[in-house]
Order: sequence, then structure tokens, then C-alpha cells
Amino acid sequence: MGCNCNHHSGCHIQEEKKKKSKNLPVIISLIMLGTGMGMNHFGWFTLPGSALVWYAIAYLIAGWPVLREAFEQLRQGDFFNEFMLMGIATIGAFCIGEYPEGVAVMLFYSIGEAFQDRAVGNAQRNIKALLDVRPETATVIRNGQPETVHPETVNVNELIEIKAGERVPLDGTMQNEQASFNTAALTGESRPRTIRKGEPVLAGMIATDRVIQLIVSKPYNESTLARILVMVQEANERKAPVELFIRKFARIYTPIVTGLAVLIVLIPFLYSLGMPAFDYIFRDWLYRSLVFLVISCPCALVVSIPLGYFGGIGAASRAGILFKGGNYLDAITQINTVVFDKTGTLTKGVFEVQHVESVLSTQEELLRYIVSAEQQSTHPIARAISEYADKKEIPLLPSSATTEIPGHGLEVYLDGHKVLVGNPRLLSRYQIAYPMELNAIADTIVVCAVDGVYAGYLLLSDTPKEDAITAVKELKTLNIDNIQILSGDKQAIVSKLGTELGISQAYGDLLPEGKVAHIEALKTNPSNRIAFVGDGINDAPVLAMSNVGIAMGGLGSDAAIETADIVIQNDQPAKVATAIRIGRATRRIVWENIILAFGVKFAVLLLGAIGIATMWEAVFADVGVALIAILNAIRIQKKKF
Repeated sequence: MGCNCNHHSGCHIQEEKKKKSKNLPVIISLIMLGTGMGMNHFGWFTLPGSALVWYAIAYLIAGWPVLREAFEQLRQGDFFNEFMLMGIATIGAFCIGEYPEGVAVMLFYSIGEAFQDRAVGNAQRNIKALLDVRPETATVIRNGQPETVHPETVNVNELIEIKAGERVPLDGTMQNEQASFNTAALTGESRPRTIRKGEPVLAGMIATDRVIQLIVSKPYNESTLARILVMVQEANERKAPVELFIRKFARIYTPIVTGLAVLIVLIPFLYSLGMPAFDYIFRDWLYRSLVFLVISCPCALVVSIPLGYFGGIGAASRAGILFKGGNYLDAITQINTVVFDKTGTLTKGVFEVQHVESVLSTQEELLRYIVSAEQQSTHPIARAISEYADKKEIPLLPSSATTEIPGHGLEVYLDGHKVLVGNPRLLSRYQIAYPMELNAIADTIVVCAVDGVYAGYLLLSDTPKEDAITAVKELKTLNIDNIQILSGDKQAIVSKLGTELGISQAYGDLLPEGKVAHIEALKTNPSNRIAFVGDGINDAPVLAMSNVGIAMGGLGSDAAIETADIVIQNDQPAKVATAIRIGRATRRIVWENIILAFGVKFAVLLLGAIGIATMWEAVFADVGVALIAILNAIRIQKKKF
């Protein structure tokens, strides 16, 4: 997918030269056709055979690539294809003296091919420009000195440096306190993202405000960006059912119309044998047969439908959504049930202190005891408390004789005081009185007792993502009302989140096998077409068994991303609705092209068979419809979602 030239400008010049050299024969042929028609009108073809020679040269200049392709297909045993149809029809036109029409068919077919190539090329370049952004060099710090090397030669756990304006070459862990990054290549979002020390930085991001240092976490070929590139390349191989049907249809359709073209000549001849009064003119019926052949070329379908799906994949990539194939663009349009995992999908997956309730002299005193007790813990709740205390600049107390009570909390001696920190069950275990209403609190609660006396509590929660409510509202506007939450968290927490987001079906206390059982129960109703949205390793089984599995790709687990059919690269649940809109828009455009192509071709086929349509109408029915279909297909690449 990358350019092999050292300088992009050089590549661009070479591409332009190739385009010009490819289009030159078409331009010459067009000039010769126009000139020839003018000479014919004024009677300037006076020498015998001069018109044939003139038009034959114009024909070969434009049509030689088509004839060569037809011959190659013939050698491989493929007798019925669009190249053969064009060759037979145009050579037949020359045989009956319709030189300009023979040249025009081949010329406009070649112009149509040029437009097709340009449209496909633009779609490929759009995706390439969006995703193929791997830097060719990395600055690695070795023996205290910076070295410029290829990213493939950098090892995991080495330190790399990225200057402001440079693109990150490898996945790594942030070593600076914080920095701002442009993540558009990965997420489709133009807004800069702030990443803090210890958080992951992904290959393809651009450092925007300072020199940063990272500890490399993954080798070059396993980086997030490399994985995305592989998925995009594989996506073009996974064809939608409509694409596969059209390919099969073209293989059956082409020999049928070739046979019908023969019958258009043969049946009137046989009829004339039994009916002498019937005036059979071979040249007229052959002309109708050739018109029929030109019209019947399935170009509009064979080219525009794959281009429609290719455009849909490109549009989704720009929105930060990766479809792993055109088949999933089709599948997502049928979704009527969306099931979300909770933590990391609808919520940030990061605990935050929401409230401090202290019966000591100050909140700071309670915080000092709790954070001092938790200072050695790596649990997410302990980290959240430490971060909160750091912002408040709470000094720590020296700790000693720490005892962990599994499922309850900690017993710690701090500055001579016996301190208990954990859940309410811990205080009950030590028979310490505390307010009973604490047991009814839905969110995560950390209680504290000092020297056998209740001291207060902290309330923590995993906050919803900023766009979680928007995600639910947008799904409902798409007439998807069966929205559910599945989570391993306690039911009270899950129910509370469901109420906040407007989701009535919220199920908690589920182990991974419980989620699988829930999806299996949903699938017993054949009318349910299920999309599951998750991010963790434990979500991989349900992602695989759903009709469409959608993974959060920014910070989601590798297992979830590999198993899913669609990857949302910026972890925004609202992108689920965007993915559905893109799928529906792609399907609409594909079916518009199918109806247009069949409708126009069928009408002109009938007119051609009864002798009303000429070769010029045939050119429009074939090349003209193909061009309209192509322009319609690439429209999705310009659409805003």
C-alpha cells in the first residue's frame, strides 16, 4: 500500500505521467472519430476503402487493450466476458459498414474504463492516505545518545523520542507528565487528545506540542497501526453477498445474452423460410443483434457494486470505524438489537472519587488515613484514591504491619493507629458500628475505621463516557429500540447506569459464561439480529457469536479486536450508530445502481431487439449507465456521517 519512491512529489509526478500516457490513445481516437464524421459529412472520403482505413486506425488505437484482454481471456477458456462482447459487437459493426458506431462503442467503453480506474484509484488513495502513515524512521535512545533507525529494528522496552510534529512510529507507554496528540489517522477525530504519564500512545499519532519519550510496548509489526493496515487490506477480500451474487450472475448472464443475440438473427431467418412474404434483411437483423450485445454488457453492475462497498469501507475508516469486509457493511444494516458491555464500553473504565463523607475533624484527615493504607496497592480503586489525594496534596502517614483480608479490605497500623479500610463487610467483621444506609449505596464504597471507631467513607464510580447518552439516543432514532447492557458489576450499579442512559434492560452480576447464555437466549428468537459491543478479553466469546461483533479498538484487548467484525478506533459508543448509518447508505447506493442498470438496460434491450434503438443508445445503456453508477458509488466517499 505504500509508495516506493523516496519523495512523494516524485511519486505524484510519475502517477500523472502514467495517467497522461494511458489517456493519450483515447484522446487521439476521439479526435479521429470526430474528424472522420466531418470528412464523411462533406464527402471527403473519395478513395475506395479510405473511410474503412481511417476508422479502423481510430478503432485500434482505442480498442486494442480491450481486444488484447478478450484474446487473453479466450486463451484461458473464458469465452463469455465483457471484453468478448465488446469485440464481437464492434467488429460486427465494421462488417456491416457502421464504422463510426463501431469506433464510438469501443471509444466510449474505453472512456468509461478510464473513469472506473480513476474512481477506484481515488478510493484506494483515500484509504491509503488515511491509514498508511507509518514513519520510516524512529529515534531510539541507546547509551544515552539518540540514533535514527528503522522502526523494525527497535526492541520492546527501548526508549524512543518523538519531536513535535512527528508521527509516533511504534506503540509505547508515555514517559512525559503529559502531551497533546493528533489522533486523526487512527480515530478520525480532529480534536487533539491529551495523554498522561503511564498511558498508552499508539503508532500513527502525531505529537503536537512538545518532544516526548516513550517506552516501546509492541514490536513494529504488532503495533495498532500495523494491525489496522492488515485489516483494511483483508477487508477488500471479504465480499458482500450482493457482490458475490453479481459475480455469479455475470457468469450466467453473459452466455445467455450472447445466445439471445444469435437468436435475434436466426429466428427471423427461420421464420422467413416458412413465410416468403416476410422480408428478411440479414444486415438489419445483424445490426439489431450487435446493438443487443453492446447493451447487454454488465459493466455498470460488475464495477460499480464493488466500488460502492469499497467506498463504504473508506468512508467508515475516515470516521474512525474499521469494517473488516464488505459483508459486514451488509450485516450491520439488518441489526435490530444492540447489546453493550458496560466497563470500558459505555463507561470510561476508570474509577473516580465522587464524594467524601467524614466524621473526623476534616475530609483531609479521612483521606490521609485511607490513601496511606492503600499506598502499596495496585488495584484500580486504590489508584483512583491516590490520584484524588495527589490533587488535594494530602501527605502520607508511615505504615506498618499491613494485613490484607481477602474480599474485605486492609488492616494497617498508621502512625500508631489501627486503621481498617475496605468495604462495609470489613467493619461488620470487626463488629464496628456504621450507618446501615451505606449498604444500600449502588456505587463502589470504601469505608474507614480508626482505632475501632467508624471514621467515614469515600464514594467512587466508573463514570459514563461523554457520548454514552448520545449513543443510545442515536440508536433509537435509527429505530433500534432493543438496547441492553450486560456486565459483571453488581446489579445496583448496572441498573443505575441503565437509568442514566435510558436503557431499561440492564443486567449485572454476569460472569463471561452468563453473557454467552444471555446472547444465546436472544438468538433463540430468529427475528433478533444482534450486535454486541465490547472491549475486554472476556467479551471475545460473545463478540464471536453475535451477528455483528463490534470492538472498542483504542484501548480494547487484542482478543476482542481480533474477534470482532467491526472495530471502533476511538472507543466512542456513539460510533455504533455512525457505523449503521454508513452501512445503510452503502446498501442504498448499491441497490440504486442495481435498479438503474437493470431498468435502463432492459428498456433499451427491448428497443434494440425490435429495431428502434441504435448503437448510440446502446453506448449510453452500457457506458453511460456505468458512468452514472460509478459517480453514484463514489458519492458515499464525500458524505458526512
